[in-house]
Amino acid sequence: MFSSIGIPGLIIILVLALILFGPAKLPQLGKAVGDTLREFKKSTKEVVDDVTEPFESEEKKDTKN
Repeated sequence: MFSSIGIPGLIIILVLALILFGPAKLPQLGKAVGDTLREFKKSTKEVVDDVTEPFESEEKKDTKN
C-alpha cells in the first residue's frame, strides 16, 4: 500500500502532520486513526463472515451425507 510513497514521501507527510496538528494532537490523531482502522477491520470481518456462513454450513451438510 505504501510502497509507492517511499521513505522520503512518508517523512514529508509526517512533518506536515506535525506542523498542521502540533505535537500535542499527534498522539490523539494516531489513536483515532488506529481505532477507525480497527473498527473498519472488525466490520468487514463481520460482513465476510455473514456472507460465507451459508456456504460453509452447506459444505458441512454435503460432507456429512
